[in-house]
Amino acid sequence: MKITIVSGSHRENSQSEKVGRFVQKTLEQGGQQAELFSLANNPLPLWDEGIWSGDEKWQTLLTPLSEQLAASDAFVIIAPEWHGQVPSGLKNFFLLWGKGELAHKPALIIAVSSSDGGAYPVAELRMSSYKNNRICYIPEQIIVRHVESVLNDDAEQNDAASDEYFRSRISWTLDVLVQYGDALKAVRDKGITYNQNFSNGM
Repeated sequence: MKITIVSGSHRENSQSEKVGRFVQKTLEQGGQQAELFSLANNPLPLWDEGIWSGDEKWQTLLTPLSEQLAASDAFVIIAPEWHGQVPSGLKNFFLLWGKGELAHKPALIIAVSSSDGGAYPVAELRMSSYKNNRICYIPEQIIVRHVESVLNDDAEQNDAASDEYFRSRISWTLDVLVQYGDALKAVRDKGITYNQNFSNGM
């Protein structure tokens, strides 16, 4: 199974990307193919109408990523909480995919917080990010609180009890995601998930 991990932070060397690397390693150790795509430094410009008209700029930029997403069976979306919100670059990411790249494929939300927060990004993603691209968030989610003190390569930087908990919980939840990936592939293979008369969600 191929799983794409999206790190939603604009920052270089972010805690979100650290979590993404841990997720990638865990998936690969479980025999899955995992790729990490980072939004650090805003590699995707803001959406504009050119994406609908086949603008060459957009085609050149998006075609490789579109192919990667289309070939993926599932996704992990990592969202830091910035001012109680999902970063704008991650919201922009979801505006770009309307040709089925994400459609009817399971996704795990992992929110990241430096303190006791992290719930708002989960609610925001579940409320509005799926409508036209039709990504399917699984019921499980992860909120990595006090992220600086867990999932570090250097064990001395980790709070031992919290680190053990998050490693175990993430591993279990990824196993659940893989099973959803298998199940929803069967749904897509039925050929009923796309209807040109209803190309947008309600």
